[in-house]
Amino acid sequence: MDRLYMGIENMIQSCGNKLGKAGIGMQGKLIVIMGTNASGKSGLGVDLAARYGGEVVSADSRQVFRGLDLGSGKITPEETRGVPHHLIDVCEPGDFFSMADFQRLAYAAIDDILSRGKVPFLVGGTGLYVDSVAEGYELSDRAPDLRLRAHLETFSTPELYDMLLQKLPDTDIDPQNRNRVMRALERLAADDYHPGRRAPRYDVLKLGVTWDRETLKARIDQRLERRLQDGMVDEVRTLLNDGVSPEFLMKLGLEYRYLTRYLQGEIGYDQMVLELGNAIKKFAKRQMTWFRREENLHWLDMTDDPAAQAAALIDAFLKG
Repeated sequence: MDRLYMGIENMIQSCGNKLGKAGIGMQGKLIVIMGTNASGKSGLGVDLAARYGGEVVSADSRQVFRGLDLGSGKITPEETRGVPHHLIDVCEPGDFFSMADFQRLAYAAIDDILSRGKVPFLVGGTGLYVDSVAEGYELSDRAPDLRLRAHLETFSTPELYDMLLQKLPDTDIDPQNRNRVMRALERLAADDYHPGRRAPRYDVLKLGVTWDRETLKARIDQRLERRLQDGMVDEVRTLLNDGVSPEFLMKLGLEYRYLTRYLQGEIGYDQMVLELGNAIKKFAKRQMTWFRREENLHWLDMTDDPAAQAAALIDAFLKG
């Protein structure tokens, strides 16, 4: 399978291409809040951004798409409490959106926030997206190789994931998220992912958000039940009725994968809820594996006023 990684160019065409490359060089301070699904990172991000007159840049691979609200856990306008949020609803469902696109758009948003004297908060659970900005991954602007994509399509999703594990043993990508697994393989094949080659743009403070295993499982179950009651099934039904392809939704993984399977009659409702809950918990475990690799990550005790803990760290960071 090593032939897949020889001389391949990666796909970069997407809705993110409308912004040019930002310049390189250390340009101010960035606060990162990263955490697992259902950890409370979005709410904490709002609390802290409001306290420091800051703005939030979302680091979530699905929240960039319009109409993917409940399934992606997208923060509501009411929940933002007036704190500006960036990189939410920047693409149409079905658009190609890569880590390089995210990095370029995030750099532009953060630089704009800093230029106005505000404090940028990068908040999210997509580990690669967070690190691409916080660590300054050097990404290339290579043209797509459609032959590689066609070749990858001939493999099953488990086979593709096994290929990815050979190159990125600690990946936090959902093994059932075929689209993300394929994109990661394309980036690796194009030599477009260089964890050892970095050019950090910002001075970064990293804050970690999670709970003990049993509490996190309970929070995931409660959150899933609430989102189902709020109409998550109808959200996916509307997307399908509006012409979003089942293949695109399936490739997103987790909520969109299982709800699409349910709406297409592949599985029953109770089976869907059970399997989806288990899949989210497994994904949260993989997220923790990724986050534990992070250097200089300050874990917050979510049972003991995490906002106060974070504020003490942020005060020292901003003064330093």
